Amino acid sequence: MLEDLPKACDVGTKMNSKGYKKSWAGYKLHIDAADGHIPISCVLTSASVHDSQVALPLAELTNQQVSNLYDLMDSAYDSPIIKQHSRSLGHVPIIDMNPRGNKERKQELKAEAKRCKFLNFKNPTDVRYNERSNVERVNGRLKDEFGGKMIRVRGHAKVMTHLMFGIIVLTADQLIRFVT
Repeated sequence: MLEDLPKACDVGTKMNSKGYKKSWAGYKLHIDAADGHIPISCVLTSASVHDSQVALPLAELTNQQVSNLYDLMDSAYDSPIIKQHSRSLGHVPIIDMNPRGNKERKQELKAEAKRCKFLNFKNPTDVRYNERSNVERVNGRLKDEFGGKMIRVRGHAKVMTHLMFGIIVLTADQLIRFVT
């Protein structure tokens, strides 16, 4: 599956939290992280590759490294294929629902959230889903503290090597935090 993913340098685009498009040229590092902000596996692809395209190979890599019970993913991964693959690995998929333009479904989800808030009910999967920010913190630290923001080398292999040095140091730093 990894061999089928594009690895050439190209342009990626995504919407930021305020709804504006952000574009960049280069690559995209997809990280699977465990509790405690510890990276488990990484895949480097072209910048234009959607996160959901890397979900299955990344899950397979992680499954070879550790035994995990669940897979936390945001709404970009809301796909029956990804959920089924997660279950086939013996994991529980906890994936935010994406109404994908379905106004009825969107209103239904809002109404359900309002009812739960009114009753002060916290669904266990929702509580666990809030831990998904682990990977965002790993990405942020890699960019801000370990040289992942501005990379001055060219080529897939060199970029991956540069990022992996950052991942190694980040992992060591997180493990030291556990000890102290």
